[in-house]
Amino acid sequence: MPTNDLSSTSPQERTRSEPYLPPATQPVRAVVWVIHLALPMLGLWLLLANHDDLNIEWHDNLSHFWLIIAVAGINLVLGAMIGQASARRADARLLLVSLVFLSSAGFFLMHGLATPRIILAKGTYGFDLSQPIGLLVASVFAAVSALPLNERAAQAVLRSQVWLRGGLVALLVVWGVASLVPGLTALSSPAPPRGAGLGGFELVGVALYAVATAMMFQLHRRRPAAMLVSLVTAYALLTEAMIAGMSRHNWHLSWWLWHVLLTMAFVFVAYSAHLQFRREGTGAGLFDSVALSATVRKIRAEYEDALEELVGHIRRRAETKVPAATRLAGKFGLTEGQAAVLDRAGAALANERELSERLAALVDTGNQARVGLPERELLTRALDRVRQAYGDVRITLVSEGRVAMGSREYGPGDFPGNRPVLLDRAVVHPLTVKGQLAGALEVPVGRTPQDEALAATLASQLSLSLENARLYRELSTLFRQYMSPDVANSLLADPRTAALGGELVELTALFADLKGFTSFSERATPAEIVEMLNRYHTAAVPIILGNGGTIVQFVGDALLALFNAPAPQPGHAAAAAKAALAMQEAAEEICAGTPGYPRFRIGINTGLALVGNIGSPELRGFNAMGDCVNVAARLEGVAEPGTVVIGQSTLDQITPRPRVRSLGELALKGKEKPVHAYVLSGLS
Repeated sequence: MPTNDLSSTSPQERTRSEPYLPPATQPVRAVVWVIHLALPMLGLWLLLANHDDLNIEWHDNLSHFWLIIAVAGINLVLGAMIGQASARRADARLLLVSLVFLSSAGFFLMHGLATPRIILAKGTYGFDLSQPIGLLVASVFAAVSALPLNERAAQAVLRSQVWLRGGLVALLVVWGVASLVPGLTALSSPAPPRGAGLGGFELVGVALYAVATAMMFQLHRRRPAAMLVSLVTAYALLTEAMIAGMSRHNWHLSWWLWHVLLTMAFVFVAYSAHLQFRREGTGAGLFDSVALSATVRKIRAEYEDALEELVGHIRRRAETKVPAATRLAGKFGLTEGQAAVLDRAGAALANERELSERLAALVDTGNQARVGLPERELLTRALDRVRQAYGDVRITLVSEGRVAMGSREYGPGDFPGNRPVLLDRAVVHPLTVKGQLAGALEVPVGRTPQDEALAATLASQLSLSLENARLYRELSTLFRQYMSPDVANSLLADPRTAALGGELVELTALFADLKGFTSFSERATPAEIVEMLNRYHTAAVPIILGNGGTIVQFVGDALLALFNAPAPQPGHAAAAAKAALAMQEAAEEICAGTPGYPRFRIGINTGLALVGNIGSPELRGFNAMGDCVNVAARLEGVAEPGTVVIGQSTLDQITPRPRVRSLGELALKGKEKPVHAYVLSGLS
């Protein structure tokens, strides 16, 4: 049964299962935040519930005028700054947020200009309605700005920005003329003492602000940022300001409350922008956190590209002699101090990346030093990889006791104690094999002690790789001249395969010898005998190896080859038959050119045999023993010169059925039961 008990889970598991809460939305801070937003509403309720006692009238036209003008100015600056950010980033959300501030600022200014006894003699409908209308218009922009606009919608908003801004300006101009020119419209007419309202449309604005606040808060949870917290708080305060304005007790404390809430909303955003500006020293990215997700991704990509550009510029600083952060400072609006810090940080980053690349090159060089690679290919691969990290690197091998590196030559005496030779712009490290000078590695002079240590380690790694390559070449040549390639590869890959012992394996054994070899030996000289044997074996060995066989014995004129041992081989019976027929064809060509030569006879049998190393701890050999091998030898003994005889078990494994001629049941030496044998003449 599933359970919610966390007592049995580890702290790490609980951490992974609990949702992430940014600092500004952690429980304690959230409570404080809610209290700050709830207090104004509590104050409004107290004022309205005790109208006569607390909601006193305070009539100060001049203070009202300058308060409104100051806040409208702050709002206008904020709207302009966010508008510039939207133009710089081509971001629809920033455009809509700027319109929230601009529309509020414009109608707030209209409200201030309509203050009684400043321009107009008395309070008017325009004075009462300017700010509610402004808040209602701003609520539409706020709600749309909080939506997760897709690319198509965002582009539609951006294409309409001229109409949006132009329409807002036109609306403000018309409103200003209608409300400030006496007698022109009803807006400049005196309003009732209790003030005018929007007839319930304020509730629409409250709902839109509430939706915008909730959606911006969700955005902040996904993308924590101080400016988003400020915007969430501003939207919440605008919601409360619209609620407070619905009381319409002009010049009473409840009426002043919505002025205070509006002031708090705008000043809070301005103060947050001011703090961020002081912390970062620039206004270039003040509102980037508010932008759409696509814009944020683009900004991050720009920063990543800028870092890459910075690192590349720093790497080339020796040639360019230009401060690395100069171009980026202009691109991102950085101050001189920030550019200097960025330059130092970029230099540290470049050094770190350079060190990482050199370490990676060292590891790759070791991984590429595979046993079996030719020496020149090994060094070519290493040089290609190392140059990516170290630059102009050169490797030269010794020739006639000297290493020629450009116009310079080095000998063993130039590297006492295997210490490198320091040049003006390079360091030459010796490459040694078995303690003897084998070559030299030249790398550019490093800037740090780590560079020098890595270059020395690289020289040691190349020396080891070179020594291993030469040792493997010697061992490979030696092994392959005295044993089958499969056995040699097995020993080189794992020396433990040379241990005494074996395992039972199904295989196909091929025995071949030369019929008439004894009589030929009696009439031929030793040199002629050796020449004849070498000619036959030179023809037979490549055929057996080419068909996957392993030659385990040469005994005079005879040889034993195994198929499916030591390496697994599908279709081993057919492969042995194919090799035997090809051997007879090659032997016929040799006999045709040299009359009197003996001819091959071959016996093949398939079955189980004990395969492994046989001998003593001092001397051993790879071989196979068992009835299968003995039968192959007996079949070879009954074969006529130039023919191939196979047993029943071999025939059964060759598909499709080859061309054979039955020899019937043969009584072979050492076998109690007869063996059915066939003369193989061809494969289908």
